[in-house]
Amino acid sequence: MPTSNERFTLTGADGKPYASPLPGIFGGHRGGKRYGRLDCRAARRAIARGGYVKHRVFSADEATAIAAGYRPCAVCMPQAYTTWKKSQPAKTASGARKAARS
Repeated sequence: MPTSNERFTLTGADGKPYASPLPGIFGGHRGGKRYGRLDCRAARRAIARGGYVKHRVFSADEATAIAAGYRPCAVCMPQAYTTWKKSQPAKTASGARKAARS
């Protein structure tokens, strides 16, 4: 249990960091805008390779991560990811080509 003066930096629903007396229960990647469990094997592998850490963010709960614009990790949260993916607008072939040229 954290001591009373220990603070953790979490990401709020507005995407901005704030100090919290409690640690976050979800970790995420600021650049990829994804969140997942703290024991995610994909995140742990990236951290072990020396990446990811400087872009790591933490959220108090799943609703806050979603409100801040993050999506579920496909590796550690496959059901939530599938639900999120189905809710995304379909990409057209011409739209994909335009995005690739940008």
